[in-house]
Amino acid sequence: MSETLPPFWRPDIHADRRPMLLARNRIKAALRRWFEARDFVEVEAAILQLSPGNETHLHGFSTTLIDDAGAHHPYYLHTSPEFAAKKLLAAGEPRLFDFARVFRNRERTALHHPEFTMLEWYRAGEDYEALMDDCAALLAEAARAAGASVLRWRGAEADPFAAPERLTVQEAFHRHAGINLKRTIAADLYLDRPALAADAAEAGIRVAEDDSWSDIFSRILSEKVEPELGRGRATILCEYPICEAALARPKPGDPRVAERFELYACGVELANAFGELTDPAEQRRRFEADMDEKQRIYGERYPIDEDFLAALGVMPQASGIALGFDRLVMLATGARRIEDVLWTPVAEPGRGGR
Repeated sequence: MSETLPPFWRPDIHADRRPMLLARNRIKAALRRWFEARDFVEVEAAILQLSPGNETHLHGFSTTLIDDAGAHHPYYLHTSPEFAAKKLLAAGEPRLFDFARVFRNRERTALHHPEFTMLEWYRAGEDYEALMDDCAALLAEAARAAGASVLRWRGAEADPFAAPERLTVQEAFHRHAGINLKRTIAADLYLDRPALAADAAEAGIRVAEDDSWSDIFSRILSEKVEPELGRGRATILCEYPICEAALARPKPGDPRVAERFELYACGVELANAFGELTDPAEQRRRFEADMDEKQRIYGERYPIDEDFLAALGVMPQASGIALGFDRLVMLATGARRIEDVLWTPVAEPGRGGR
């Protein structure tokens, strides 16, 4: 982290954090009531999984399972309950939610923590636009539970009771970076890296020789677009390029973009949603491509959960979303960093009592 924080267990530190922690409990209780009132079933996904997920830039924590015969088997702490939740959709659950403890390596900043809480929910047989309405409702519920009239983060504010703005990725790139993104994606899904690199350089974005189209896209998004989203009111950023939505289905009428959106408030990404892909062969192709890229960049790859792909073949059409619960609490309480709203933050290396 960029700063060394005092131990959370110091009485004076705990006294400062306690109002935010109690607000966290109220927000969780309010959101749980909201889901239960709409016939969602709360589930608990297993944390130990055969694969932590197969996205290029997600890094899992590895461990070993020893069976009763003494044989060792590699396992991982999940980075999301998504695979397990979709297996439950395949099993027949129509609406479910999970306040899941998840784990991501190489992530510790004011907005990231190695262990955090992800609120995921799924709607079988419902369009992903229903999740947009859910997001608007949950922002208001969280604010009311915290006693907040606005969401705040580093000087930015957003009204949690106002209807979120809906903005396509294409519109956002044009508005905030002056880039016509679609001209770099041909109808046959060919990605024109030189064109995007030139546009990025003109916008003042650093581009390295070995950057892929996706690398450049991500840098433009994080440096030029994301900081401007969710100011005044929340923003729903939708219609991502299909190559940036590994678990989402293509949008009808335009295969270049996916049924994916992200929710932003105060320049902070809060949630990531999909109209879920249910084609096992296409999902395998995407996983393998992402693992090839992970191997190229990081020199490692994760196994593919074959049981998940099998379940995908019988899973109904569905929409699903993952929301960073701790980040929502941060914005609702005005906390400065994610550790302010975690009851017991993970110890920092070299500080056994932290």
